[in-house]
Amino acid sequence: MAFAGLDGKVAVVTGAGSGIGAGVARRLAAEGARVVVVDRDEERARTVAGELDGALAVAADVAQEAGVAAYTGAAVEEFGRIDLYHLNAGIAGTPVPIPEIEAQEFDEVMAVNVRGVFLGLRDAFRQYERQGPGGAIVVTSSLAGVLGAADIVPYHVSKHAVLGLARCGAIHGATCGVRVNAIAPGIIPTNLVSQPGGAPVSSDAAHERARVTTPLERAGTADEVAALVAFLLSDEASYVTGGFYPVDGGAGAANPFRPLPAATGSRG
Repeated sequence: MAFAGLDGKVAVVTGAGSGIGAGVARRLAAEGARVVVVDRDEERARTVAGELDGALAVAADVAQEAGVAAYTGAAVEEFGRIDLYHLNAGIAGTPVPIPEIEAQEFDEVMAVNVRGVFLGLRDAFRQYERQGPGGAIVVTSSLAGVLGAADIVPYHVSKHAVLGLARCGAIHGATCGVRVNAIAPGIIPTNLVSQPGGAPVSSDAAHERARVTTPLERAGTADEVAALVAFLLSDEASYVTGGFYPVDGGAGAANPFRPLPAATGSRG
């Protein structure tokens, strides 16, 4: 069953050249939306857009005002308006402990993950003011947005900040009919997080980690995240704003000081 209110809408998805963003772009297109596929890797953006009917690919750096203006301008020029946003672009940084984090890398992660969402939110509200009230925005936080870790610290810090931006955006948006929500993916195999040395975490490694840390005993998929994003952007979620929605297989609900049933041998 399709979600109400997505057919014919114009949706901007950042970081849509791969992973969760690509999954969201495909889901929204399947729901009848006209999708603007934004990624700083132009080839990836074009590849994803080429799979979708009527989609537009835009190469842009979301951490730069010029980049945000570029994807907004291209979308409006092509489609005349923007109804929906999924501000998803993000980077993880190198998984090293705090004493080894370079200040430059911390700044780079914050620039994409926090400044990029801030600029996107600001531009979205400005666009809504120009074209008339009403719209919906989803930002990608993470389970890391409410928890801590000994590594990928800049990522954790940035995702805490993204949650704050979503909540502030929801308060402002309530005055002009714009809903803003945050999603919190758990272990979703993508190329986002790498191992020390730069090698990407394999899908098998992600699934094994999820098996012992996640009540559902598996990693999630980009399509499962995309289903949640599509719902939050749709009219089905018309009374939903300012929320933080995990899609993590129950990982955020588990007490880290107690073993999961699978670890005790009580699950088949």
